[in-house]
Amino acid sequence: MECAKGKEYANSPSVKVNPKQLALLGTSADPPTNGHRALLEGLSKLFPRVITWASDNPLKVHSASLLQRQELLEILVEDLNVPHLEINQSLSSPWAIKTLEKAEELWPNAELILVVGSDLTHQIPRWVKSKDILKKARLGIAPREGWPVNELDLSKLKALGGEITVLPLNIPESASSSIRNETKITHIPTAILPTLIKENLYGLSKHT
Repeated sequence: MECAKGKEYANSPSVKVNPKQLALLGTSADPPTNGHRALLEGLSKLFPRVITWASDNPLKVHSASLLQRQELLEILVEDLNVPHLEINQSLSSPWAIKTLEKAEELWPNAELILVVGSDLTHQIPRWVKSKDILKKARLGIAPREGWPVNELDLSKLKALGGEITVLPLNIPESASSSIRNETKITHIPTAILPTLIKENLYGLSKHT
């Protein structure tokens, strides 16, 4: 079920933001996809500052090392060439609570917006110290194609004390797993493709 609040934001010319807002996007980037590119580009249009980083997901087995994934994400960010979009790898942690604690140290006066895809909203209540996460940051839900925002999921997060904004974005269906398992080259940002081929990551050299 599509979230009514999402429709409201989608019909608005822009989301009202505070200049102190800081959008935080951690991703396994295994590898970065056109969906990641669209999300970073979209966030850069909504927020005065966007920080991203590559991290390990405790629920996944990664195909490339954290350093390799960080380098791929750096290439993507450099290609986007947005002054207020940057990588800060010091935020990297398998645990969102650790990331937010670090962010509070770095930017004590910022309003933190933790960005997550709509496919992850049902998982958040099971995250380590989920209530503390929701106290430290507002959630920015980025709708993904194929994963409509679910009102029940949002209600559960609000019951835990979460403040939520459904972002006026529509991230195209472009999954890292499709690249890893099916080598869907159309899902790969042009900027990172040469590096994937050169380093034979995700078996790409066999398909070129």
